[in-house]
Amino acid sequence: MSTEEDSADVDIRHLVSVGLPGYAVRTVARLGAGLDNVAYEVNDELIVRIAREPDSVRREAALLTRLGEVSPLPVPEPVFTLAEHNCLAYRKLTGTPLIDIPIADRSSSTVAVGAQLGGFLAVLQTSDTDRWTDLVDIDDEPLADWRDEAAEHYADVSAALPPDHHRKIEAFLRAPLPAPAQDLVFSHNDLGIEHVLVAPGTNKPTGIIDWTDAALCDPARDFGLILRDLGPAAFDAALPAGESLRDRAQFYARCSLLEDLHYGLETDRPPYIHKSLAALDWVFPPT
Repeated sequence: MSTEEDSADVDIRHLVSVGLPGYAVRTVARLGAGLDNVAYEVNDELIVRIAREPDSVRREAALLTRLGEVSPLPVPEPVFTLAEHNCLAYRKLTGTPLIDIPIADRSSSTVAVGAQLGGFLAVLQTSDTDRWTDLVDIDDEPLADWRDEAAEHYADVSAALPPDHHRKIEAFLRAPLPAPAQDLVFSHNDLGIEHVLVAPGTNKPTGIIDWTDAALCDPARDFGLILRDLGPAAFDAALPAGESLRDRAQFYARCSLLEDLHYGLETDRPPYIHKSLAALDWVFPPT
């Protein structure tokens, strides 16, 4: 991670001086850019994010504060917001994104991680939706739209896929859609392993980050990402009793695998490519 001494660094230094008067900024490192934010690390202890969407940081800061009251896992705690600059800052949580742990080093702990994430989702998804309606949007994109987008991603990435998986993916894209969700719940709505922090060595979850996509949504969505990223045993450990979400969760796992592979190839991010290819056998198993 290199320190950025460019105009962005100067801007971040200024923003921190405004948000935290008297705080001594020694280093600024650009962590990366996503669809929603550009993130910087200050002094290895503060995360400063600049949102691409205007007027979103006040609501996200309020959401994080409210989450801190109920979440069984740590979430970022806002330190300051500068809404006029689309800026939100919070203390860095301990841990490493699980996506950055080598696949071989996380395989023995996936069931335990899945079980803990399942408990985390149970708390969020059984909370009263009225608690969140002023802070998050409704995300109820039709399943047909998910499949259409997956087909577009498949067309773009098919050359990177092993030939023996083409038939299984194409069969999925032709198959009937699962029944839609009957009720929407509050959830993270993007619980991939890039947003799960863990303690290196034990892989015990230490925090959940990036709540930009949190919404009232299909409860199966986040369980599908557990299946995609951690495998079927972790998925089984996470699922609530009754398994009414299973079919839709599998659907989301398949669509989102193609989405992540497309993202990894398009942005040259090997961790996304490697995890997507590794998951093919369990996300698209033999029929």
